[in-house]
Amino acid sequence: MFDRPFFLLYNRIMQITFREKNWEIKGGATARDTLKKLGVNAESVLIVVNGKIVTDDVILREDDQIKLVAVVSGG
Repeated sequence: MFDRPFFLLYNRIMQITFREKNWEIKGGATARDTLKKLGVNAESVLIVVNGKIVTDDVILREDDQIKLVAVVSGG
């Protein structure tokens, strides 16, 4: 059922970087829920996981490298 031992899914910490800020939180939640927890508006950032842009419904895992990139718009 799991590709990793169950206890490793919820006891490890992942790091998220956004601008000058760094957070360490547990993995296993969607990017959307994680951004809410951090107080970051999901519509204002691109979510880059292991070098690839992902949608906010992806589940973040403890071994992912996560970087948030501010979306800039203008006219």
